[in-house]
Amino acid sequence: MSRKTLGTIASQCLALAVVLGAAGATTAALAQDAKTPYPNMAPVEQYRMDRDAEISLARSAAPESISRDAGVMVLGEHGYETAVQGKNGFLCFVERGWSAGLDDPNFWNPKLRGPICFNAAAVRSYVPISMKRTEAILASHSKDRMSEAIQAAFDKKEFQAPEPGAMCYMLSKQQYLNDRGGHWHPHLMFFVPLTDASAWGADLTGSPIFASEDKLNRLTVFLVPVAKWSDGTEDVKVEH
Repeated sequence: MSRKTLGTIASQCLALAVVLGAAGATTAALAQDAKTPYPNMAPVEQYRMDRDAEISLARSAAPESISRDAGVMVLGEHGYETAVQGKNGFLCFVERGWSAGLDDPNFWNPKLRGPICFNAAAVRSYVPISMKRTEAILASHSKDRMSEAIQAAFDKKEFQAPEPGAMCYMLSKQQYLNDRGGHWHPHLMFFVPLTDASAWGADLTGSPIFASEDKLNRLTVFLVPVAKWSDGTEDVKVEH
């Protein structure tokens, strides 16, 4: 598995860059379409799911021992809505493509589904940013408007830095993170204030830890692939 692939997945774990060569005779517009297969937002309904199916998919992000008592949110018309009240401090939902980086070619891909389950520290300090991104996207259908809304919220001190221990599970074999790799690999993510990757020994030869700096959300994501999916089955290690 290449370090480039892991780095891309670490950047919100929802897209793998798809860069297609354009013939010299094509127009600039056709070349752009080749590099960005999803240049605009699709109709909102293409991003939504059956409610019960979405609850089940969200819970598949973590082992049943965690997700059975976790809160669950589903995507509604204007943002995420509470579907199940939690009992253990965890919160699970299904991320869409706009959780990826602004320049990611799969940002608007309506097929992407990223089941994710956050612990209490991440629910308090990271999830509000994710909720704001989604609300802004559904209201404006614009990357720029979403980015402006996030920055304004930070400037108003509406968001806080990631709490110590903030993390999440992404262990669903049903996840669809990109058009090439599908469900990719089970992994954990840890959220910290902007930090040099070397502080964790990330991105070094032989290190099991990978890092991605997320400037929009003002944090660093450390990603750790693990051996098993949430259903207990072994991951099949393949090179991408």
